[in-house]
Amino acid sequence: MKAEALFWQQCTQSVSDDGSIDAQRLMDLVIATYRVHESDYDEIERSAETLLRENHALRGNISALSQAFDGQTKLFEIILNNLPLGLSVFDADQRLTLSNIRFRQLFGLTEDDVTAGATIANLTAKMRGRENADAKPGRRTRLQSSATARRGSIRRREWLMDDDRIIQSMVTILSDGSSIAIHADVTEDRRAAERIAFLAHHDPLTGLPNRIHFREQVDAALAERKPDEQIALVHLNLDRFKSINNMMGVSAGDTILQQVAERIRASAGSENILSRLGSDEFAILQTGRQQPWNVTALADQIRRELSEPFLHGDKQVELSVSMGIAVAPDDGEETDILLKNAGVALSHAKADGRKRERFFANEMEAQMQLRHALEADLRAAVEKEEFELHYQPLYDLTQRRICGFEALIRWNHPVRGRVPPMDFIPLAEEVGLVVDIGRWVLRRACDDAAQWPEGIKVAVNVSAIQFSSSDLTRDVSEALAAATLSPSRLELEITESVLMENLSEVLPILHALKERGIHISMDDFGTGYSSLSYLSSFPFDKIKIDKSFVNDIVDNKEAHAIMHAIILLGDALGMRVTVEGVETAEQLALLECEECDEIQGYHISPPRPAREVPHLLSLPPKNGGVTRLPKAKR
Repeated sequence: MKAEALFWQQCTQSVSDDGSIDAQRLMDLVIATYRVHESDYDEIERSAETLLRENHALRGNISALSQAFDGQTKLFEIILNNLPLGLSVFDADQRLTLSNIRFRQLFGLTEDDVTAGATIANLTAKMRGRENADAKPGRRTRLQSSATARRGSIRRREWLMDDDRIIQSMVTILSDGSSIAIHADVTEDRRAAERIAFLAHHDPLTGLPNRIHFREQVDAALAERKPDEQIALVHLNLDRFKSINNMMGVSAGDTILQQVAERIRASAGSENILSRLGSDEFAILQTGRQQPWNVTALADQIRRELSEPFLHGDKQVELSVSMGIAVAPDDGEETDILLKNAGVALSHAKADGRKRERFFANEMEAQMQLRHALEADLRAAVEKEEFELHYQPLYDLTQRRICGFEALIRWNHPVRGRVPPMDFIPLAEEVGLVVDIGRWVLRRACDDAAQWPEGIKVAVNVSAIQFSSSDLTRDVSEALAAATLSPSRLELEITESVLMENLSEVLPILHALKERGIHISMDDFGTGYSSLSYLSSFPFDKIKIDKSFVNDIVDNKEAHAIMHAIILLGDALGMRVTVEGVETAEQLALLECEECDEIQGYHISPPRPAREVPHLLSLPPKNGGVTRLPKAKR
């Protein structure tokens, strides 16, 4: 009931009999009514207070949620715009709804270009690049697939930008036709993959096809060869290139190899296939030509090109090349056989003195098999020590007595018999066994010399490989210590080739040996190109004149004059002079007149086993038929 009606009702109830309002009665009715509804008013007040509190809490929650939402929005924007990948979202109508900064950067778009609602067509037109239609067949020409494309599919797209970057897009099409795309710059990855693929088939230094790729090219050429067509394969090897690396360093060697590759490339021309097979090995495949004339002309051209000096800084380097040639089908119709036969021909070219080419011949195969068998036997000989030393006397012309012996190795093969040194020493050097053999010779020679009279020395030949591939100073020290032999009784003989291999590396070793009291001799003096220049680079104790200068000194005035000049040169430099190959009394008499220091040769004695040294030392002096006063020694 409304308050007004209730009040009027209470007033009516409060009218007295005389028609006046009983105020007390009205007050009691009002108070009674109030008391009846007092509990309702309290409940209302409590409800109002609760509503106020809940409203306040709700406002607080709404504020907190609003702040959290703002934070999440900012976090989303931070993550979105700091992704390393580009992100774009298009609705079912192919209009842009969302993108990040990286998307804009990848495709060269501005902030105004990527406003919400931009169409794919507009974005494609503004891109600084184009889609790579060749990357994969069936690609569309838009950033994403159209709404008619298969729902839920993933499509890969690729873009070639104007600045040569490659952008790859992975587009996911949702069921409602909208799409989400991730975009990445794959330029470096693609180039790295291409580089890896290139290096798998090419030499990184020269850029030429490597051995693997070359084999594939030979396979293809042989498979496509016409019945009457000949295919020539040339296997090239630079002669003594290792000495270039030793003298000038690997970096300089690499620079020269690049120059070599360019010259061979120019000589071979674009119609031939060129490859670098290894360190200093190259190969050329010549097809569609008449053989052997064309490949011979190619070999001559390469030889002429490589004979010109190579420059590294202010230094000139001269090289030579050996070549082995095999021609299909006569020398093989399979890649392995053709490569092998070209390698066999190359081995024969190098064995014949280098600086030449050799065509494969069937008899070469048999010779190579013999060589491999000899190599196997030589390795076994090193393990079993099937060697022995013979000693040829060094005869002092002043004192007219034997003053020492040169140690000369002999190989007593259990089946082959005596193998000449010239048949196995070059092979030992080539296959790396000369270090072990040389170490054995040093030890045995020192042990034998320790049994001789105190004034008798021993001379040992040392190869260039012992300087470069072993610790020669240590080997000599250990041999002397094991034999308790005085260093002054050991003489090391080196040839000019030792100095040619690596002068800067060899000289410190020679000086260290000389400081220990070991004597150093230059062997085969006069047979090289630079013997005189090397005499000024190191203070040799002795020069040994090669026997080729001795043969005609009795009857040939020019030969006599050369011998005279060399002896005077040695005397002027304070070096003893030994003449090798003295075989007659007439030669001995002439050298006595020239006041030569020492001689060596069959006129004194051929090389003899160690057990005969005491007998040789007991022989009477040799007489050349000339009496002279003793020469004052230096």
